[in-house]
Amino acid sequence: MSELLFETYGVPSIGNDTYLFVPLLSIVHGSFEVRIVDAKDVSSYFLKGEPVLGACCRTNVGGFHITDFLRQLLSLKYPYHSASITWEKAEELKKEHCYVALDYMSELQIFKNNKEEAEEKTRYWQLPWVPPPVEEPPSEEELARKAALKEKAGQRLRDMAAAKRSQKIAELEKQLSYLEELMEQLDGAEEEEATAILGRSGYLSQQEIKSAILKATQSLRKAKGESNGNEEKADASGVDKYPLVSVPDETLTPEQLKEKKKQILLKTTTEGRMRAKQRRAEEEALREKQEEERRLENPELYLEELRARYSELSDRVDQRKRQKLNGGKTNGNHNSSGGVGRGERLNAAQKERMRLLTSAAFDRGKGEDTFGTRDEDWLVYKKMSKDNDDDDDGNDDDESELARIASKIQDMDPTFVNKAEAVQQTPEPPKVRTLTAEDYRISIGIERFRCPEILFQPGMIGIDQAGIDEMVSISLRRLMEDEAVKERLCQSILVTGGCSLIPGMIPRLESGIRQFRPYLSPLKLVRAADPLIDAWRGAAAFAASSKFGRHTFSLADYREHGENLFHRYNIVYSL
Repeated sequence: MSELLFETYGVPSIGNDTYLFVPLLSIVHGSFEVRIVDAKDVSSYFLKGEPVLGACCRTNVGGFHITDFLRQLLSLKYPYHSASITWEKAEELKKEHCYVALDYMSELQIFKNNKEEAEEKTRYWQLPWVPPPVEEPPSEEELARKAALKEKAGQRLRDMAAAKRSQKIAELEKQLSYLEELMEQLDGAEEEEATAILGRSGYLSQQEIKSAILKATQSLRKAKGESNGNEEKADASGVDKYPLVSVPDETLTPEQLKEKKKQILLKTTTEGRMRAKQRRAEEEALREKQEEERRLENPELYLEELRARYSELSDRVDQRKRQKLNGGKTNGNHNSSGGVGRGERLNAAQKERMRLLTSAAFDRGKGEDTFGTRDEDWLVYKKMSKDNDDDDDGNDDDESELARIASKIQDMDPTFVNKAEAVQQTPEPPKVRTLTAEDYRISIGIERFRCPEILFQPGMIGIDQAGIDEMVSISLRRLMEDEAVKERLCQSILVTGGCSLIPGMIPRLESGIRQFRPYLSPLKLVRAADPLIDAWRGAAAFAASSKFGRHTFSLADYREHGENLFHRYNIVYSL
């Protein structure tokens, strides 16, 4: 500091003792005995005009910490407005609204229990807020204009649809005309000529052409909006979907024979599926009838059976889902793809799958292909699928059965909650509401007395020190044992510094000091006339006196001895 002042600013001299005791210079009388309590140095003593350095105490908590603590509390309480809670604004709020509570815990209880009194003690800081513009309802002219635009857009879409429909009708009429001409040519042609005509047209037989004519006619009627009342009848008695099935092989070409095999396969598959569907429907009807009889006979037992069946199916479905999530890693099989890894043995199902794949690859083209004539033929694809996919159909059946049983249980027990519905229920997204002036209003309640409380409880902000009231008692114990001196000092305690202006500071400090003093001992605290600048005025008066030169570190001393030279003086603060 000395080097900075001398080399940079060129000051002629520095008053070292003034650095140490500037807060104590707010009293400049000739001879006095007084204790001075300042928010920074806390407690210092002057006996007969001289400071008692051994009894002085100092704290690391002051007005800066109160302001910073208030700023942090409000920023945490209102994180969206932290940019508006500046240090300067916190200082202003501290000066205008903060106070020292006479009893901190009692004041907290007021804000906890007494809502009316707490509301009276709460202050509000309204941030700038601009209300959102109010949307005015559209006028009749605006509504009419929007309706006209909507009608215009609708008409344009209708015109486009009509044009597209007309184009489709024209294409269908052209296709139907071509097919009818083709049928007329085939009716008047011989067998060889008819075969040539079919080869050029791309159709295999007259039956296929008739089927195409029927489809084109139905599509044309549908496009024109005409009724298709005889459509079902035509489907029932119309052209067979598989015209080559009933045609002898001797009359067919090689290409037609291949097509006939395809039609036989498709027809067999379709009929098998229809039979299986009809069989399942009959079984379902029989099961429903039996369950209804059991329900009417003993409803309680039937409901218990449904619950047991529901629990069993639910566990099975959950287990399959977990297996899929784990990549099929069950029973020690860690091959997530469902295949067989290097060094692993094949189980029976995997061996059968490999055999079927091999036979399907090398048995093509041998003999007549009759695959699909039996329903059991199609089970081979399920066996050839990967291990992880074996239970897909069973899983679907279990889930449908689970839903059916859950529906029956809900019919008999309205309080039943389906697990699947409970899982599928997702919370609704939060609704965004319009911000109001209330959202831009910052409430300052407990913070008004909580922040100044750190002067008496520094542990609230993590500083391991005693409060200023306790430090006064500590400094008293450091004085000599002369009780008369202590009595005189306790009757002339001067409180100075900016924090002494906080409302309630003097009563709280007096109450805290009395706790460490004997019962009914005299005690008097006085606030300085101008706590903010009295210390500066005292230092200015001392610097203007004739004795100030003896307490300075001059530029000549700095150049001769360096910055580490310190003087010791018999400090007497009397002018």
